[in-house]
Amino acid sequence: MTKTMDLIMFSGEYDKAMAGLILANTAREMDVEVNMFFAFWGLSLIRDPDHLSNEDKTLYEKMFSLISPKGPEDLPLSKMNWAGIGKRVLLDMMEEDHAPRLVDFLKGARKKQVNFYACKLSVEVMGFKKEEFLPEVEIVEAKDFLKGALESNIQMFI
Repeated sequence: MTKTMDLIMFSGEYDKAMAGLILANTAREMDVEVNMFFAFWGLSLIRDPDHLSNEDKTLYEKMFSLISPKGPEDLPLSKMNWAGIGKRVLLDMMEEDHAPRLVDFLKGARKKQVNFYACKLSVEVMGFKKEEFLPEVEIVEAKDFLKGALESNIQMFI
């Protein structure tokens, strides 16, 4: 019987995204199937900075897109961000300890075939387009994700 872990990624903050991806990568190394469901601010983690577009967006969607993080490395810290200074300090400390960065954990999760799902309603409300996400991302309704989550061994909300 396959073990599964479902993570709901609501936060758009660097350290919380790190926690979710560390758990996802570790679970995959333990042969656990991992499903990550990204909603609202969590969508910034799976945006592809090389494929952002304002085409066919309303004025509000364009404005929102401009102020939203462009991808994982643009995410702020949840605490002690201090206009980005705190994040810079954290990244320097991570570098000194030879710790992987958020993008490294994201690449690992993609390579290990973690399943990435974007909340359809969140995508629509935030004005994002399918093309703006990593290619592995599937846009689904919350009820479709929850059907599988009901059978999951582990559920987490980050």
